[in-house]
Amino acid sequence: MFHKEGYTIIIISMMLLVLLIFLTETFIDIEWLRKLILIAFVIVYILILQFFRNPKRNTIENPYQIIAPADGKIVVIEEVIEKEFFKDKRKQISIFMSPLNVHVTRYPISGKVIFSKYHPGKYLVAWHPKSSEENERTTIVIENDTVGKILYRQIAGAVARRIVNYAIENETVVQGTDAGFIKFGSRIDIFLPLDMKINVSLNQKSKGGETIIAEYDAKS
Repeated sequence: MFHKEGYTIIIISMMLLVLLIFLTETFIDIEWLRKLILIAFVIVYILILQFFRNPKRNTIENPYQIIAPADGKIVVIEEVIEKEFFKDKRKQISIFMSPLNVHVTRYPISGKVIFSKYHPGKYLVAWHPKSSEENERTTIVIENDTVGKILYRQIAGAVARRIVNYAIENETVVQGTDAGFIKFGSRIDIFLPLDMKINVSLNQKSKGGETIIAEYDAKS
């Protein structure tokens, strides 16, 4: 299954692939070179297909848990000052998504979208400390009665040039469902209340829609 954001690129790429194969077969007489070029074209097309894949995920909806919004690697776990919305201390968890990861983003909790804003910006490498504040990005805040307000930020990387965000203010969203897409290399930052229990560690792989990155202890 492929994500709808990739349909146009996949179709255009397929048409180009067919054209390039035809031109290669027609104008290149050296057999080993022709085969090498054809293999290269096919590999590029396969990489495009895998980038836009959209596998089904088994999200078990739980109001006390924060689910990873994306596939990738945990690269930041720290206490920071969130400057855009909360303007106070929060626990930040960042997930780096390489071009080989699934780039679908998913809602980390169920609730009401109370803030959704796009910011144009730079294209620093996604692991750069300033990418969260200076790169092209979207900031989304979801609120529910159990964990309160959770902020997550889609951040474009050095290769990414388009962020797709489906979160609309005042809409109710469901944990684990499709929240958007980031094209070609990126990062997700999640900002949580200080009393949340973190369930992941640095360099751990996350699986969007399934990995429980944090949880709220109702007894605390």
